Amino acid sequence: MSEAEPSSYPPIDPVNFDLIIVGTGLSESVLAAAVSAVEFTSYLNSNSAYPSTTTATTSNDQHDDSNHAVIDFVQQSMLSDVEIVSCASEKENILRENSRKFNLDLGGPRALFCADKSVDLLLKSGASQYIEFKGIDASFLYEADGKLVNVPDSRAAIFKDKSLTLIEKNRLMRFLKLIQQRLAASSDNHNDSNADERAEICNISEEDLESPFVSFLEKMRLPPKIKSIIMYAIAMADCDQETNEVCEDLLKTRDGLDRLALYSSSVGRFPNAPGALIYPIYGGGELPQAFCRRAAVKGCIYVLRMPVISLLMDKVTGLYKGVKVASGQNLYSHQLILDPSFKISSQLPSSPTDYSIERLQMLSQREVKRMVARGICITRSSIKPDVSNCLLVYPPRSLYPEQLTSIRALQLGPNLAVCPSSTFILYFCTLCNDADEGKKLLQAAMNALLALPISENPDSIPIDQSENPDAKPIVLWSAVYIQKVTMGKFDCISYTPAPDGNLNYNEVLDATEKLFHQLYPHEEFFPETQSPEESMDDNGISLES
Repeated sequence: MSEAEPSSYPPIDPVNFDLIIVGTGLSESVLAAAVSAVEFTSYLNSNSAYPSTTTATTSNDQHDDSNHAVIDFVQQSMLSDVEIVSCASEKENILRENSRKFNLDLGGPRALFCADKSVDLLLKSGASQYIEFKGIDASFLYEADGKLVNVPDSRAAIFKDKSLTLIEKNRLMRFLKLIQQRLAASSDNHNDSNADERAEICNISEEDLESPFVSFLEKMRLPPKIKSIIMYAIAMADCDQETNEVCEDLLKTRDGLDRLALYSSSVGRFPNAPGALIYPIYGGGELPQAFCRRAAVKGCIYVLRMPVISLLMDKVTGLYKGVKVASGQNLYSHQLILDPSFKISSQLPSSPTDYSIERLQMLSQREVKRMVARGICITRSSIKPDVSNCLLVYPPRSLYPEQLTSIRALQLGPNLAVCPSSTFILYFCTLCNDADEGKKLLQAAMNALLALPISENPDSIPIDQSENPDAKPIVLWSAVYIQKVTMGKFDCISYTPAPDGNLNYNEVLDATEKLFHQLYPHEEFFPETQSPEESMDDNGISLES
C-alpha cells in the first residue's frame, strides 16, 4: 500500500461501536448477522437509536491519543508447506482461458447435511434467501483393492446394492431400524434431557451408550465392510477406531448414534436432494456472503478495502480501546473480534511499564488444536462415470498399513457453477500430526484415484483421454497445503475459530454461537423476529434439481 493511498479513503462515521469484527469468513459473517439481529430487535423494541449511534456523536476529543499504546498487527497466512503443480501442457489452455470460472474453497472439502444446524441456522436467520443449493449425487467408500463401494443410505438403496450379500443387507436393515427408533424417540422427547429414559425407549443401555462405538457395532454383529461404511462414511470418524492406543478421538456410541441419526434424517428432507448432503451453487463462499447480506439488512456497517493495521490499548490499564485502520483513522468499540490470522507485532512500544505486557503476550498466543492437510485437484473427468458431485471416504489403513486417519474427498462438477464445463474439482482433507505425514496421506489418496504427473515434468501424462475412457482422471492442476486449527481469547478481544477438518460446519458454528453468548450472555442467538422485508414470502432452502 503506497503512502498516497490513505488520503483517498473517506472517513468512517460513526467512530464508536459496540463491536468491531475484522474479517468476512463464515464465523465472522455469522457472528455479524447474529449481533446485528440482536441490535435490530433492541431498536424495534425500544423505538430508539442504536446504542452505538448515540455514543458515536461523542467528540473524538474524548479519545486522547496520548493515552493509547499503538501495537501493530501482523497478518500471517494460516497455510503452510504449500506445493502447487500446474499439469496442463501448452495445448491445454482451459485453465488460462477460464480462470475466472473457478470458485475454489481453501477450507474444503465442505458440505451441508440436509438436517444439520447449518441448514437450520440459514432458515432461522433468513440468510437462506440469498443462497441456492444442489444435492450431492452419491457417497462412496474406498476399499483396499481400489474399488469404490456405494454408501447405502436408505432401505431402497440397500436392496438395490449388488455389492452387499443378503445377510449384510438384513443386518444393516435391522441396524438402521434401530437408528430410526432412536431418532423418533429423540424427537418425541426433545424437551426431556433424561438420557436414560430415551435410551430405554430404544433398548440401548446407558453402558452401551458410553462404550466405544466400534464395540457397539461388533455387538450388533455387523460385518467389517458394513462397520467401515457406518463409522467412516456415515458417522465420519476421523481416526482408526479399531486401535485405542493411537486414536485420540475414540467415538462413543452415544455420539455415533447421533451422527447416524443426523445422516438418516438428512436423507429425503429435500425432494431434489438424492442423498444426505447438499452444496451451495457457486461454491462455499456463498455461505458467508449470505450471512453478510443478512447482517447488512439488519444494520451492520461493512467497510471494504480498509485494512485494520493497529491495536489501541490504554497505556495505564492495558485494556483494549479500539483499532487503527489503513487511512490513519481510529475506531473505538467495547469488543473486538479478529479472524485467526491476526497477531500482534513483536515490536512493542518503548515504554512497557505503561501497560500490561502480560496481557499483550496472551494476545499473541494461540492454542493449536490440530493440523489439517488439504489438497485441491482440477481434473478433466469424473472419478465415477455419470456422477458429477460425490463424496469419497478412504477409511484408515485402506491405502497403506500406517494410515491411521480417514481421508475425505469431495468432487464437484460444472453443474454447481464452481468450474467450467468438462472439468471437475476434487477437494481432499485429513488430520495429521505434521506436514510430512499429511502430504504423504494426500499423495496416496490422489495416486489411488487420479493420473498425476511427475512434479518436475508436468507434461509426463498425456492430456488426451479419449482413447481410454476407463483410465484414471487426469489432473490439470493441483495444490496441497497444511492448515493449523487454532483458538484464542483475550479479555475484550476474541478470535473466531479457524476452519477445522470436519466435512460439515457444525463445530465451527458451535464455537461461533459460544463466542456470541460470551459477548451477549442474555441475548438469543438469532431471535425469532420478522422484519418488513421478510414478510413477502418464502423463507426456505432453494434447491435445484
